[in-house]
Amino acid sequence: MPPPTTAETTADIPADAPAPASPTLVGRYHEVRDLTEELAAPLGPEDQTVQTMPDVSPTKWHRAHTTWFFETFVLQPHRGGYQPFHEAFGYLFNSYYETVGARHTRADRGQITRPTASEVGSYREAVDRSMAATLSSDIGEAVHELVTLGLHHEQQHQELLLMDIKHVLSCNPLRPAYLAHDPQRAADPGPLRWLDRPGGIVAVGHDGDGFAYDNEGPRHDTLLRPHRLADRLVTNGEWQEFVADGGYQRPELWLSDGWAEVQAGGWEAPLYWEQVGDAWHEFTLAGRHEVDPHRPVVHVSHYEADAFARWAGARLPTEQEWEAAVAAQPFVEPTFSAAGPHPRGAEGAVGPLRQAFGEVWQWTASAYVGFPGYTPPPGAVGEYNGKFMSGQVVLRGSSCATPPGHARATYRNFFPPRARWAFSGVRLAADA
Repeated sequence: MPPPTTAETTADIPADAPAPASPTLVGRYHEVRDLTEELAAPLGPEDQTVQTMPDVSPTKWHRAHTTWFFETFVLQPHRGGYQPFHEAFGYLFNSYYETVGARHTRADRGQITRPTASEVGSYREAVDRSMAATLSSDIGEAVHELVTLGLHHEQQHQELLLMDIKHVLSCNPLRPAYLAHDPQRAADPGPLRWLDRPGGIVAVGHDGDGFAYDNEGPRHDTLLRPHRLADRLVTNGEWQEFVADGGYQRPELWLSDGWAEVQAGGWEAPLYWEQVGDAWHEFTLAGRHEVDPHRPVVHVSHYEADAFARWAGARLPTEQEWEAAVAAQPFVEPTFSAAGPHPRGAEGAVGPLRQAFGEVWQWTASAYVGFPGYTPPPGAVGEYNGKFMSGQVVLRGSSCATPPGHARATYRNFFPPRARWAFSGVRLAADA
């Protein structure tokens, strides 16, 4: 993402006392790796090479980079005698790890026609064979944690793969579909209701139980003022009202930088919306369809979310307000659906705050900075998350394209405020 919220580590991890890799880790490894190939399967080799803007990476690059992670951080330092699959791949498929070595420029990834998509597949198969042999032997706890980290890293790239190929296909005049079926029309989610939330001191951040990225902690107390949260997400129908009321032509609604982006980019509606006659249509991974008024709006920037909230007489929630509300209700693993976000009815109604997960990432009013007491880990771990804590805005929740087992209440996603190609939407908040 600019960069996805990931923490990676250096290769020189001290070996702990040997411990056998659990069957759960082995199974999880193959499950995650197989899903990446399943997501790439509908795409031809030509599809997998295209890069339509600097933020987008080609599909085959995602497939190769996630493989490079395991080769670079697990196999080379921890499997005796391992030889890299290709001496140039470390340069081609490093993302932004300056401490690891030189790398190919991000904006030029679409120029890499070789290796081919098929050769990247061979690379993945070779690394997977070596990883299977490694995981069948005794490994230390540090390596176990490193493999777990690599799997979460790959899940982030699975969502990026879908985000990026959607942008690639949208730039094709033929408007080709990634999915072969039409999306179902969504049921009316009902009127927006306001949930009163108390103020007080609450604990937020990851508590150390289970996996988390370093930027999710340390857990700490924060003071909240009494406030209100919308019980559901903003819909396409509500966004159409904003557009019809001149929302993109009214500078008083916009932050200064946001208004500059609107003017420079000619924004008139969310990304992937286009007007056909009197109706708005939206490009989806299932092709172009008329905008469904009941689906959550998606592919809007922080600037757009903030302007809509001001137009609606509200504001965006802070990430602490969002987390405190979600932590107060049960978590249910959301359904993975590349078809796009839609109200999930009873499936998503696990508490008064509906649609918290599995539909769209939700922009907050919070800048992406370290929590109190946060110290970037040494080496590439700190390089990945810590060095991006400037000029980014936090999103919470998860999206329809977030893979199974990757969502949690403390996850801090982040993007620049201008970003629109992510599966990002809006939940409103207000002062009590």
